[in-house]
Amino acid sequence: MTERKRNLSDVEDVRDGEVSGSKKFKDGTGKKRHIAALVLARGGSKGIPLKNIKMLAGVPLVGWVLRAAVDSNMFDSVWVSTDHDEIEKVARAWGAQVHRRSPEVSQDSSSSLDTIQEFSRLNPEMDVICNIQATSPCLHPSHLQEALQLITLQDFQSVFSVVRRHQFRWQEGKKGAGVSTRPLNLDPACRPRRQDWDGELCENGSFYFATRELIQQGLLQGGKMAYYEMLPEFSVDIDVDIDWPVAEQRVLRFGYFGRAQPEVVRLLLCVVCGGLTDGQVLLSASGEEMLSFSTRDTRGIRMLQEEGVEVVLLSSMEEPLSSALCERLTQRTGCPVRQLGADVQADVRAMMAKRGLGWNEVAYLGNDEQDVTCLTLAGLSAVPLHAPTGALNAAKYSCHSGGGRGALREFAEHILLLKKKAKAQLEQDRINRHTF
Repeated sequence: MTERKRNLSDVEDVRDGEVSGSKKFKDGTGKKRHIAALVLARGGSKGIPLKNIKMLAGVPLVGWVLRAAVDSNMFDSVWVSTDHDEIEKVARAWGAQVHRRSPEVSQDSSSSLDTIQEFSRLNPEMDVICNIQATSPCLHPSHLQEALQLITLQDFQSVFSVVRRHQFRWQEGKKGAGVSTRPLNLDPACRPRRQDWDGELCENGSFYFATRELIQQGLLQGGKMAYYEMLPEFSVDIDVDIDWPVAEQRVLRFGYFGRAQPEVVRLLLCVVCGGLTDGQVLLSASGEEMLSFSTRDTRGIRMLQEEGVEVVLLSSMEEPLSSALCERLTQRTGCPVRQLGADVQADVRAMMAKRGLGWNEVAYLGNDEQDVTCLTLAGLSAVPLHAPTGALNAAKYSCHSGGGRGALREFAEHILLLKKKAKAQLEQDRINRHTF
């Protein structure tokens, strides 16, 4: 096995967007090579039903790796291979094309290689395929960028991800009388200290790059091959339900949340009906309209305001609020209420232009179909629990709480967590630049 080599200047060029597939990835004859990303997402998962689109930290599981693949800017096409309609909808919402796999490779007994070979056979223009595992939600664009350079710049035919483990392994003894075992990677009489042992490289299943020629031979690893080592914190895999809560905590800390720069979020737009409230308008005996909302949400608003984020409440044309209710909401929350017209996006753009803001500086909490465009364009976006499918697929975060039941507070905490992470990353980058 060939050890991974890193050319830091090349890596930085890729991260800065100066090297793309259309400019760099050519074969020996100068012909452009088609590099494709492929995520396998069968609908018949036995351990966790429809695992691939189950929400993990507010994002469908497959969405984490699709976002990393799309944002890497290294692929000519990004695909999901599936046999399920709902997975197809989610895949398209997260920027992927869809390959509807045949029944022959959709069985419990079907292997990943069978499915990849079918995809390769039906798409002969693809020269290199990267099989990305949907169950690896801590994958980052930089992992794909650096690994792919081993193929495009150093002519490897296959590259796969590994993680370094410091675990002593023993051979399983045979059952019955006289069960025995023996060590596989250590001498019990001279057990090494962790700091004196390099450990072992283990596949973490995150991704496998292979050329078309290798795949046709029935191989994902072969020819001139190299490994790409990922740090343990990014090596997360999900197989059974017990993995889910652990993975959720890991992805909140180490996951990739997109190109948006949370540290520059200046404005949160929140739909009142279904966002700040549960969507109900109550009528008193005298005909007076009333709304109810959670004090957790008003505290969330104050948390954002204390960090310099302006909050504006939105009243839609479909669910207009009386001037009296708008005035009362402003008094209670300290936020202005803006009545939107038929063109929600145009009204939001006008608010942004007035403040000199771009979409990357805007967070949006929406609730329904009329919010889809803004949910898609905003740097950060969210929907409350039980939002319609269209809005859910467009949002970058799905709240565990319902509208009027803490959804705004949850989204506020999410924004502030990402801002904190972004600031820490900026500081680390500054330290790294001085180090090198």
